[in-house]
Amino acid sequence: MAGLALGVAVIGHSFMGKAHSLGWRNVNAAFDTPPVVMRVLVGTNGAAVETSARRYGWKESSTDWRATILREDINIVDICTPGALHAEIALFALAHGKHVLVEKPLANSVPEAQAMATAAREAAETGVVSMLGFNYRRVPALALARSMVAEGKLGEIRQLNLRYYQDWLSDDQSPMSWRLRKQDAGSGALGDLGSHAVDQVRFLTGVEVTSVSATSRTFVTRRPGPRGEEEVSVDDAMWSTLQLENGAVASVEATRMATGRKNALRIEMYGSLGALSFDLESLNHLQVYSRDAPAGEQGFRTILVTEPEHPYLDGWWPTGHVLGWADTFTHELRDFLLAITDGTTASPSFDDGLEVQRVLAAIEQSAAAGGAGVSMSAEPPGAQRHGTGEQRGAEALLPGGL
Repeated sequence: MAGLALGVAVIGHSFMGKAHSLGWRNVNAAFDTPPVVMRVLVGTNGAAVETSARRYGWKESSTDWRATILREDINIVDICTPGALHAEIALFALAHGKHVLVEKPLANSVPEAQAMATAAREAAETGVVSMLGFNYRRVPALALARSMVAEGKLGEIRQLNLRYYQDWLSDDQSPMSWRLRKQDAGSGALGDLGSHAVDQVRFLTGVEVTSVSATSRTFVTRRPGPRGEEEVSVDDAMWSTLQLENGAVASVEATRMATGRKNALRIEMYGSLGALSFDLESLNHLQVYSRDAPAGEQGFRTILVTEPEHPYLDGWWPTGHVLGWADTFTHELRDFLLAITDGTTASPSFDDGLEVQRVLAAIEQSAAAGGAGVSMSAEPPGAQRHGTGEQRGAEALLPGGL
């Protein structure tokens, strides 16, 4: 896709900064997208970010995100910092006319998310594109699942089970990190993992959450840190029940204490005509059940999602050559760049992120009240409901759209 190259700056160079950097390296090679130049990688430690910049392929490094954003050769700002900095950086970038991608969750609080969503809508009027980085929407198997649900292949959706299990905190001596401090992370497993699960509920069903009830636990209340033991101020695990506006019920769990589970996002959907099952630890497979099969042949069948007709596979390898977790970021950047070129609303939008943030806040409120139900009826003014911000994520995935 011809045109002037877009200058990119990524702010944050650790786990997510590395994942996004690899995506920026690969997106033009895999897909026909506007050309990009990896100009600046930003971090707080000058020596460390300089090392990362050389390793990941960036032209420069910096410790000043404001000065980087103000550069005329920076068109895109990709924010991969802890959640406490998302709002400040995104609002600054949008105010200066930069396209903005923010790693999930959108913010640490509903007021921050509201401010970001409002700024994104205002910036969109001048052609500035913003998007939230829920990369699991870009797993080909889950994009395929969404299209199958939208086509009615499962019939009326009645039940969903979403469980996101990790075990990196199951050892009581696992060290303290920013993810365990509320002032930095906002919440624990709830925001880190539960945000993905809540977003998948909305993404897969196309409907909103109407009420929640939940409980949460912090199993290990103190962790070793560089200056001795420190209090853990976020949840280790949460369990919730979500009522959906179409009458379906979703069970959502998230924990970083599930011994033996490394990165297990497990999704089950049950409808009147069929069912779907997915496990992130086997991300190239989608299991599908259809009641239309003869009684003696019914059972879940496994689809290996590597065909050219499947979402995003046109940019990759021959049939059967599986993809990995890191490729979802390349897909994410592909959609973001095409939204910039086409002038369309990128998906998920900041409004989608606001809706997820509202659900997370309701889960936290319910857990604090001993599991009491919390209604989602109060809609923030001006918010785009699910649908408008989903068009890029749905219609561009399969030939002929949905």
